[in-house]
Amino acid sequence: MNSAIELTDVGWRAGKSFELRDVSLRVPVGSIYGFLGPNGSGKTTTIRMFMGMMKPDRGHISLFGHTVPKDMKKILARIGYVPERPHVYPALTVGEQIKVHSSYYELWDRGWCDELIDRLHLDPAQKISRMSKGETGKLLLLLALSQRPDLLVLDEPTDGLDPVVRRDVLSAVLDYVSEKSATVFISSHLVHELERICDWVGVMDQGKLVAELPMQSFKNGIKRLRIANAPESTEFVPFTLLSRQRDNGVGSLETWIVRDWEPPMRHYFDGVGATVRDVIDLDLEEGFVELLRSSRPQTTNGS
Repeated sequence: MNSAIELTDVGWRAGKSFELRDVSLRVPVGSIYGFLGPNGSGKTTTIRMFMGMMKPDRGHISLFGHTVPKDMKKILARIGYVPERPHVYPALTVGEQIKVHSSYYELWDRGWCDELIDRLHLDPAQKISRMSKGETGKLLLLLALSQRPDLLVLDEPTDGLDPVVRRDVLSAVLDYVSEKSATVFISSHLVHELERICDWVGVMDQGKLVAELPMQSFKNGIKRLRIANAPESTEFVPFTLLSRQRDNGVGSLETWIVRDWEPPMRHYFDGVGATVRDVIDLDLEEGFVELLRSSRPQTTNGS
């Protein structure tokens, strides 16, 4: 599998308050990779690492086979980036900002830029200082797309935008991917938003990558099982057990949350004297929550 982005055992510590812990991820070329996680989980820090803005304490990073930060000049020429915080000049107009930005990119596509101005309903004469958050978000996307990048990096691109603007932004991204076969790395905490557009997903929590898998496996492989006469030992289960809980007041029934489930795995329970009463699909948000819950240290009540 060719990788547009590859991190291997990347670590970084900010005093005692936060640590990026041995993050290894692979973003396939041509994929739309959703980078999920709650606020403060390390998503933006990871992006800053592979964008060359921060230097890891350990590990290796490469983009399109080029090493970060050694080959950043070659790398940045192929990346369109929409940061979490806007990087435009409020005193300029939209047209002036486009002129400034385009001067740095040899492959700037003026025709495509003009098309995006119309499509995203932007006014070249409007002062950036008078633009709404949604209008500024659309301008940032225009600047990134007009570079004709091979890799589009979007850090919370629709956070705080109204549904109409969010639809415009995501539609422009999908159309560009379809035309260019570009790779997209999109960071968000809005699970339902990424479900519709991504084919790969990575889940961050507390500075750690807790899961990385195709979106279809994420959507179809996390289940809630209702088990009668559940075995005490789970050493040889053919799936990943995220959690188990005895159902109060219903005898020997337990609820298991499992990952990587496939229907033939029911035979495992027959072999250990247990019975699967129900297999319940979880939506993406429920699966996301269960992954986070299972990755965190379990607390117990005590005096």
